[in-house]
Formats: sequence, structure tokens, C-alpha cells
Amino acid sequence: METTRQQKIARLLQKELGDIFLQYARRIQGTIITVTGVTVSPDLSIARIRLSIFPADKVAPVMGQVEAETKTFRYELGKRVRHQLRIIPELFFYNDDSLDYLENIDNLLKSDPIIHPEDHDYGMDEYKD
Repeated sequence: METTRQQKIARLLQKELGDIFLQYARRIQGTIITVTGVTVSPDLSIARIRLSIFPADKVAPVMGQVEAETKTFRYELGKRVRHQLRIIPELFFYNDDSLDYLENIDNLLKSDPIIHPEDHDYGMDEYKD
């Protein structure tokens, strides 16, 4: 269970990283990067950041670039939150594919009509009088 302090720091990091990635995504044409969540360790030394990247076919190259520039993001974050935090946490980035998962479920629900049990006779018509 996260403490109130962890939650506050996670919200602060999510907001600031969201602004940083907004500027970063402008350099990568046709890509939208959203910070969907941040989880901070109890000692506040590690931050796990979930990123949603659109379009889905650019996830692998963008995640590679983000991981290669992790130190730059941490430095930029440090400049923004240096008055609120004593220690800037180590950043670990993860792809958040929950939106793709939801889209897939939505497409599946739209594609096939739902067959209700009362609509199917289960081969019982031959036994009716």
C-alpha cells in the first residue's frame, strides 16, 4: 500500500514527466507519448513510469529511444522538481499497453453478435412433440 507521500510524489512526477514527454514527442513526428502512471518505491529512490505510445507500430523504436535517453529525462526532471525533492529517483520506463488491450476487447465486442443461450436450441428441436 502506497503512503500519502508516495502518492503525492507520484502525481508530481507524472505531471512533470507528462510535460517533458509532450516536448519530447514534438521531436518525433507523428507520435503521441502519454505518461499513464507513476509508481514510487517506499524509499522514494525508484520511479516506475508507464508510457502509452501511439501509434502502436512505433512502440519499440520509441521505447528504445526513451531508455537510451533516461539520464536526460532524469536531469530535466531534476531541474523541475529540485525544490520539492531532495533526491531525484531513478527512472524505469515501461510500455503501458492497456489501451491496446481495451481497444482489442472493444473490437471483439463489435465484430461478433452475441449469441444468447435462449436463441440456441442445442439440438433439442428433434425431441419436441
